[in-house]
Amino acid sequence: MAAHLRRHPGAGVSYVARVTAADSPVPADAAPTGRIVLLTTTHRVAPGLLSWPAWQALHGADRVLSGDPDHPQLPYLREAGVAVEPGSPAARELVDYCVAEGGRTAVVLTSAEGESELTDGLARLAGSGREAMPDLELLPGSYDLPGARLLDLVQVMDRIRAECPWSGTRTNEELVKYGIEEAYELVEAIEEGDREALLEELGDVLLQVVFHARIAQDDPEDPFSIDDVAGGIVDKLIHRHPHVFGDEAAETPEDVRRHWLRTKAAEKQRDSVTEGVPLGQPALALTAKLASRARTAALDVALPDGAGVGYELLALAVRAEADGVDPEAALRAAARAYRDAIRAAEGSAGR
Repeated sequence: MAAHLRRHPGAGVSYVARVTAADSPVPADAAPTGRIVLLTTTHRVAPGLLSWPAWQALHGADRVLSGDPDHPQLPYLREAGVAVEPGSPAARELVDYCVAEGGRTAVVLTSAEGESELTDGLARLAGSGREAMPDLELLPGSYDLPGARLLDLVQVMDRIRAECPWSGTRTNEELVKYGIEEAYELVEAIEEGDREALLEELGDVLLQVVFHARIAQDDPEDPFSIDDVAGGIVDKLIHRHPHVFGDEAAETPEDVRRHWLRTKAAEKQRDSVTEGVPLGQPALALTAKLASRARTAALDVALPDGAGVGYELLALAVRAEADGVDPEAALRAAARAYRDAIRAAEGSAGR
């Protein structure tokens, strides 16, 4: 078999395939054999927002069919004057229709599950090498934008919240421990360089965000949704990146940091550089954050006097931060080396 592919004119990844027997090429003067278009759409784009090639195919078709009587595009196609026949014709029927009378065009509006029976039948007819086949075209009528699967996540979370006896009764407070666990698992995946684990853990952290926002949506007094969460962070990112979205310039990462700190200070209007530093974080990370705030504010702060390992660790953490070292990450790396040494000792003891 020989399949002759050409890119469809216009945006997207649509192709036209003319399939013929390898030993029986289609003569240049052969009669037109028509065209079968499988028109795909995505539920993540508002119905009716179709590409121009899709509208051209629909308006130019001799026949438009849909096996899904509840297809979301149907009301908009009817409004645009496109008559859509219900039903799912067999491959044989559709090929005969298109080949007849000098070649006709049929558009099949595919369902969310696809039209596997039809496409399998078309493949069998084309593969026989004995059929005069129409042009077979897969035409995307609408495309997922980057991030479109996030809409699926929101819909799945809505259903779980409504129908799952456990998820439907959780509170933000009850989920706190899971958020902490997932954050640490993400850190571990990053530090170990495990790409597969990184993919999974990012999803688990994202789930926590969507779950918390979905719970907040049900609050009777002060509700907000995932759209409010996303809108807030978008506004914040734009405001804190005037060198990207505004007229200011930033040539180095340090320039960006100064922009960020300046806009953040103007937003927060804090009385102390320590405000906004969560005291519940791990002690080394907390110390490093406080040291960073003091250093950024050019405050000459002497370390408090005190005896014991706590004050020694405090001094080490402040020194590490000044040297550009994350003391929390450094200690975790040393702890992993210690773990490996323990395992090695266990192996030696067992021999």
